[in-house]
Amino acid sequence: MNNYLLRRLLVTVPTIIGITMLIFLVMRILPGDPVSVVFGQEAFVSLSAADQERFRSDLGLNKPLYAQYLDWMAAVAKGDLGRSFWRNDTVADLLARRGPITVQIALMAIVFSWLVGIPVGILSAVRRGSMQDHVARLLATLFLAIPSFWLGVAVVLVGVLYFSWRPPIEIAYLWTDPLKNLQMTIGPAIALGAGAGAYVARITRSSILELMYADFVRTARAKGVGERQVIWRHVFINAVLPVLTLSGLILAGLLGGSVAVETAFGVPGLGTALVRALADRDYMVVQNLVLVYAVIFATVNLAVDLAYGWFDPRIRYD
Repeated sequence: MNNYLLRRLLVTVPTIIGITMLIFLVMRILPGDPVSVVFGQEAFVSLSAADQERFRSDLGLNKPLYAQYLDWMAAVAKGDLGRSFWRNDTVADLLARRGPITVQIALMAIVFSWLVGIPVGILSAVRRGSMQDHVARLLATLFLAIPSFWLGVAVVLVGVLYFSWRPPIEIAYLWTDPLKNLQMTIGPAIALGAGAGAYVARITRSSILELMYADFVRTARAKGVGERQVIWRHVFINAVLPVLTLSGLILAGLLGGSVAVETAFGVPGLGTALVRALADRDYMVVQNLVLVYAVIFATVNLAVDLAYGWFDPRIRYD
C-alpha cells in the first residue's frame, strides 16, 4: 500500500505543478495591461512612462516571467497566497469569507444527487425494460446533456417570473442566518445536483444490474430469501460503494463547476470571486484560486484512488 501511495503522489504533485505553470502562462498571455484596468484606459495613457513602469514594479510585473513564477511558488510554499492587486483583500481572507458558501453548495448538491439519483437508479434497475426504466434513463440523459449554468439561469428566471423569488446577494452563513442562507444556496445546489443526480442514477443502475446476477445473489435466492431482502441486503449494500466513489469525484468537480452557477445566481462564493478577478485581470487572485481548486480536485482524486486500492488490492499492483 505504501508503494501504491508513493506512485500516486508521484503523479499528483507534477500534475499540480503543471496546472500552476499553465494558469500562470495563460494569465500573462491574455491581452491588455492590468495597470490600465486600475486607472482606466484614458487615465493610463496620460501617465508618464516612468509612472507606468513604477506601478508595474510595485506589482512585480516588470520581472522576467520565470522570476514572477518562482516568487509566486516561494510565497505559496510559505503559506502566503498573496493579496488582490486592486482591493484591500488577501486571498486567504477571500477563502475564509466565501469558501464556506461554495463548499456548502457543493455538499448540498451531492446530498440532492443522492436523494434523487439513488432511488431512480434502483427503480430503473429493478424494473429493467419497463416504462419507468425508459423514463428514468431518458431523464438521466437529459440532465447529463443540460449544462448546469443553463439550468441555473432557468431556475432563476422561473423563480423570479412566477414566484417573485429574489435570492439574497449578501453573504449569509448557515450558522448566522439559516433561512437567508438557504434562500441563497438552494437554487445553485439544485442546479448543480440535477446533473450529478443523473450520474448517480446511471452508476446505481449499472451496479445493481451487475450484482443482481452475481453468484452470491443467486445463492441467496436459492436459499429462499425474498426478492426485497435480496435487493437491499445483498445487492444495494455492495452497489453503493461505486456510488460513494463517484460522489467523491463529483464533489471535486462541483467545487470547480460552481463558478458558472454562482455567477448565474449572483451568489457571493468563490466562483463569483474568480469570475470578477478574471474580468479585472487580478493575477494573484486568479492564480491562487485556481491553485486551490486544483489542489482540492487532485486531493479528492488521490483519496478516491487510495480508497479503490484499499478495497480492491489488485489495483495496487497494476
